[in-house]
Amino acid sequence: MVWVRSEYTGELAVLSTWVAALLPWNVFYGAVSGGSVLFVRFPLFQIRYAFGLPFVRATSVSSPVSAYLLQSGTSVQIAYAAWLVGAAVYLVALGVSVYYYREEERAESWTADPVDVLGGLLVVSALLFLVASVLFPERFFGIGFGVGGGFPGVSLPVGAVLQLVLGGVLLRAERVS
Repeated sequence: MVWVRSEYTGELAVLSTWVAALLPWNVFYGAVSGGSVLFVRFPLFQIRYAFGLPFVRATSVSSPVSAYLLQSGTSVQIAYAAWLVGAAVYLVALGVSVYYYREEERAESWTADPVDVLGGLLVVSALLFLVASVLFPERFFGIGFGVGGGFPGVSLPVGAVLQLVLGGVLLRAERVS
């Protein structure tokens, strides 16, 4: 089954990569220490909103690198490492998509199809984001799979699943020269 016409697969590959930057790969909301917290994790940064927690800044933004370094030596460091590697793979995809957008003819002459390259990179980073979602000490779809059984709350890997679908569509796209 063809999901997109072959002449538009390049545009879909670039657009899919850019849209994935805007999709939070993980959203967590839960109760922690008498208050509540909301994490919205995008491929290249996370925003934490804390409500009713004294001694905690209400809003904070961090990159995968700073979040990984902050969790150094803790039981969740592996989850942040998966996010960090996924973000690095995604950053490569973002670079390839910008190059493909600006230099389409050169990219089309690669030995590997740039649409397949972007689809593969999106799938790999989405899988790493899903692994990180499972490893976080939060409840994954309401079930405590993470390290330590899970914080009370719900963690949804919304963007990771959508990114996986977009990458899969790109990998299945039929190109006609």
